[in-house]
Amino acid sequence: MFGDRNHGVLIAQTGCAVYLPPMAQISSLFVTRLYRAALSDHAPSVDTDELAASCYAIAEDDEAGHAWCDANGYPGYTSYASLSDLPWRFPIFADVVRSLDAHVAAFAEDLAFDLGDRALVLEDIWINILPEGGVHTGHLHPHSVISGTTYVAMPEGTSALKLEDPRLPMMMAAPVRRPDAPEALRTFHYETPKVGDVLLWESWLRHEVPMNMAEEERVSVSFNYKWA
Repeated sequence: MFGDRNHGVLIAQTGCAVYLPPMAQISSLFVTRLYRAALSDHAPSVDTDELAASCYAIAEDDEAGHAWCDANGYPGYTSYASLSDLPWRFPIFADVVRSLDAHVAAFAEDLAFDLGDRALVLEDIWINILPEGGVHTGHLHPHSVISGTTYVAMPEGTSALKLEDPRLPMMMAAPVRRPDAPEALRTFHYETPKVGDVLLWESWLRHEVPMNMAEEERVSVSFNYKWA
């Protein structure tokens, strides 16, 4: 509820009337940006069915990748630790990278990065196939500048991407946020992408994929860009 008392702003909060003084100013500082677009917004167009077929074909033949997943208790499959040349192996991944280059350039511009005579270039790109019950626990991507994922298969009921407020370790005795807190003030944000979407964020932003509750596999292609 909002009202006016001596030109102040009345805010209804947990049953109490709290007045914001008329000359008070509240600013949003140190904003965390999240970029979301369709991969196909930048050429070349990528067929997600063909991309999915390529992901499964690579996974089927990647014995080293499966061995790494088994040894490290990694659910499902990832090519992260076994293959570093996906754009060379399958032309469709080269198309994905060309599109991602344009998306990352647009995001870098939004972030007001001064890149000087250097550029943001692909550092690595890998496949994730997450089965029912699989999770990717919270992590960040050190040594990179921009990280992200493009989504290949998102069955109904599968996990959203969970993003964590980077200030969380410093909040100490702060109270929790109310359930109706504005999105920008929440401690966690859940972003539910569609097949063909690309999400980008700065690599220091901690994120995770909660448990896949769908019976079908969740397939994505993740990547890092470095300043070189």
